[in-house]
Amino acid sequence: MTSRIPRDSRLHLVRTPSPRAERRPDAERGQARGPLGGPGAVTQRRARRPAPPPPEGTPAPAELARMARAGLADAVRAARWAEKALRPAPGTARLSAADRPGPAPAGTTGALSDAAAERAAADLDVTVHQLRADWDAARLAGLVEVHGTAARPGWRLRAWDRDDAAVLRGWVALFDAWSLVHPAPAELPPATVAETVEAVPQLLSFLQLSAGPVPVPQLLDLLDQRVRELRTERCEIPYGPQEEPRPADGGPAGAPDPADAHADDVPLADLLDWALRALAAVDALTCADGQATLTPLGSWAVWVKLEQICVAAQSPAGNIEQSAEDMLRGCARLRPNAARAEYRAWLAARDAGSAVTELLDAARGEDALLRGLAFEALRVVGAPAEPDVRAVADVPSLRPYALLWLAEHEGTDPEDVHLVLTREESTWLWVDTAAAVADHGEAELLVRHLESAPQPTVPALLDEVRTVGHPRTVQVLVALAAAHPDPALAKAVRRAAFQVHTGGV
Repeated sequence: MTSRIPRDSRLHLVRTPSPRAERRPDAERGQARGPLGGPGAVTQRRARRPAPPPPEGTPAPAELARMARAGLADAVRAARWAEKALRPAPGTARLSAADRPGPAPAGTTGALSDAAAERAAADLDVTVHQLRADWDAARLAGLVEVHGTAARPGWRLRAWDRDDAAVLRGWVALFDAWSLVHPAPAELPPATVAETVEAVPQLLSFLQLSAGPVPVPQLLDLLDQRVRELRTERCEIPYGPQEEPRPADGGPAGAPDPADAHADDVPLADLLDWALRALAAVDALTCADGQATLTPLGSWAVWVKLEQICVAAQSPAGNIEQSAEDMLRGCARLRPNAARAEYRAWLAARDAGSAVTELLDAARGEDALLRGLAFEALRVVGAPAEPDVRAVADVPSLRPYALLWLAEHEGTDPEDVHLVLTREESTWLWVDTAAAVADHGEAELLVRHLESAPQPTVPALLDEVRTVGHPRTVQVLVALAAAHPDPALAKAVRRAAFQVHTGGV
């Protein structure tokens, strides 16, 4: 490869920087960006519609935060106890689910050990049972972060007294985990419990739109209708020859058995009662005199979620109905805050587990831009994505992204988060990011990306890039050589690209 070869690069086909982009306010220039400078760094800006006001009668954010602080006061006490207990004797607040008597319900790993729970209960003058409930609430609200068998204060606890937004986000996290705060009784059918959890958002939406008390029998009818819809969607039809049903009293074959119908109604009534009590336990609603009413906090949280879904549904790309890959492509042209709003709306319309699986599948593709955006969306998912992200940390193409995600999730200082990567992993990530810029960005952006290389000099970068094994190394180097204004440096980069292409060193 010599300088006589035409410098053909797709970078010449993209638009030039707009004058408007060059005149961005200084405050906007300093915003934190992802590996590609955040969504919107490689494409044009899209107008954002103004945020609509909440329904009339909704308390101000400061008042909502005051309510949330009051509801989580006991959880904060437990978290602050752990913060103090960990300082003088780091081993005194170790966690172990195995120490808990009996089998631990799903989602309750990280419970305090018996010794720690008894000490905390004595210090706070509460029962051990109440202390464990407060501890679980603190974990689910993000006031305490559990890593393996150790716990430490979460960032929300540090911001609890001064940041109303952090308080509200913590309460919403607890609200989203209502079925874990007050688990269903063991005698209720697990399959129907799962259907109830899936149906509750529709009940909450109905309560919010009703803007007042709703009779429990009306909610039971709505729950029954929604459960039937879920079963129809799954097409739960028995296959193979079926025996004709025969009633026990000798009546005509095929006649419905009143006892069977009653058996179907009883679990749903019990399940609705459980769901209402669980939602009341997180201060999302009140239930008295046979009627359920959303609290101001509950009404506000449901409205926020409905608004997020509506905003996404009204977007030009219809992101809420798209696959993860198409949604990420649609968000690539948005600014970071707008993109995160789209992620939240897309996630709100899906089960967390399936959404995380979709995002990781998109990240495994060949488009490096989608890889970076997928992990930005996973940052919005938060704790529910941790097991899946940890599971893909051994996949070479996802490992750097997964390690950075896990480090941020575990509270590593943003300035030190890059230290979790080896030099080889950092170089691989640099090439992958450069590939995304080469495919979707501009020549100037690719040249600026050279400054973010982990190596101190360009020769050192080229030496390590040649051996990192990224499948897009040649294309990245060719595009960089074509874009760089320094002829000597461009020549060195082209030489490196040729050596990688021919298998040389």
